[in-house]
Amino acid sequence: MLQSVRVDVLIIGAGIMGASCAYRLSERGMSVAVLEAQTSPAMGSTGYSVAGVRVQFTEEVNIRISWESIQEYQHFQDLYGEDAGYRPIGYLFLVPPERWAVHMDGVRLQERIGAPVRVLTVEEAQSLVQFEPAGIAGTTHGLADGVVDPHSITFTYLRLAKESGATIYLETPLMKANRAGNCWQVETPKGIFEADYLVNAAGSWAGEVARRAGLEVPVQPVRRIVYATTATAWQHIYPLTIDLTSGFYLRSEGNRILFGRSNADEPPGFTEGLDWDWFESTISVGMERFPWLADVGLDQQACWWGYYEVTPDHNPILGRMPGVENWVNVAGFSGHGVQQAPAVGWLIAEEIMSGKAQSINIDPLRISRFSSNHIHREQNIV
Repeated sequence: MLQSVRVDVLIIGAGIMGASCAYRLSERGMSVAVLEAQTSPAMGSTGYSVAGVRVQFTEEVNIRISWESIQEYQHFQDLYGEDAGYRPIGYLFLVPPERWAVHMDGVRLQERIGAPVRVLTVEEAQSLVQFEPAGIAGTTHGLADGVVDPHSITFTYLRLAKESGATIYLETPLMKANRAGNCWQVETPKGIFEADYLVNAAGSWAGEVARRAGLEVPVQPVRRIVYATTATAWQHIYPLTIDLTSGFYLRSEGNRILFGRSNADEPPGFTEGLDWDWFESTISVGMERFPWLADVGLDQQACWWGYYEVTPDHNPILGRMPGVENWVNVAGFSGHGVQQAPAVGWLIAEEIMSGKAQSINIDPLRISRFSSNHIHREQNIV
């Protein structure tokens, strides 16, 4: 049945970002509707994330947002009565000499903000996970870094939003949007939605959603693949370990090991499926650093693929759109959206209700940076 709905805020996307924004806005008294194109929430980047959370970034704004978010995950059960799945298994960065200075600049920022990060010798790091040390200048270990359950978090935020009056519309893609008078009008297969504010939290589809409103938001989908081993013959709780020389990463997941590596040569787009040629390249690189991977089998049925939502500088795009009334971007997290969702939700609520985010300065993340050349590329992207 076609319908007409009018709300204060219309959020496009029911992934973890859209869910967090919906909760923070609705609990503050705003009427909120969330439009999700899929049959269920968290079916985009959120649902296919490798689920890591960390403070080990090089840009201060990313560190601050992630640290605030991790602290919420640490207390999620007490706050909301649900388990966020937070496990502080740590992130371990293996850093080559040419990246050590920049990496240590980031560590000093992390320490200044109060996040628990330590510098380890190679020998100390090898007590956490065995690796070949050639070409590694040093390592850093985030004690509060770890993994969470993105599905649980998303559904908790949506439940809380609905309890505060928000409505979630599934299988309701945005077909067209335009500013008509004092509101946004959004056409969907289920009818017309009107709102004072439109929040673009569409993940990998954020660029396309913007184009359907006649706007340009530089977010592109890029396929990422996670490979999974069979059960190992030994017990392990490996931190999410990243070899910055090659980009190869791994972590424990129960008695399996998850691993992967970004394919910089694959063009952006909604490429589908698992890439077994890329697996051969990935495991070859991985075994150079972690030779014991040769003793573990691959479980092809447990592997998966999804999308990063990537911006030119690998930083998210947050806040109001200059020259476009009441369009708010929450997009382009380039693989670290799950890590930052709690804080982003209340920052966007501040942006809408107070005119500007106040708790953390998000000016470095506004879309205007691309036209003013105030770009600072995030270096610690996997």
